[in-house]
Amino acid sequence: MASEYKETAKVFKAFCDENRLQILDLLRSGEKCACEILDGMHISQSTLSHHMKILCDADIVRGRKEGKWVHYSINQLGAEHAKELLSQQVLEIPEESGEDRPCCCKE
Repeated sequence: MASEYKETAKVFKAFCDENRLQILDLLRSGEKCACEILDGMHISQSTLSHHMKILCDADIVRGRKEGKWVHYSINQLGAEHAKELLSQQVLEIPEESGEDRPCCCKE
């Protein structure tokens, strides 16, 4: 169970930075070379590498090496998985949430 939470946390971490959200927005129109992303964002290559590692580790983005550059695209399966996680972990509230139960500390 702990490893499941760790994998879920990776996905949510990928979405909690404005630079990564901007990268995902750039990739929505299709595959982009790292040089194109760099031009569009005005960040350093090392900063881009950091963000792409997080996005790739979360399986939301794929990288494909071509020559000295990497071309990135959204991984559709990973994106669908992220949508499911958001729905399950955050938005889906069980019918019996226990809100009406008294707290064990209250007497």
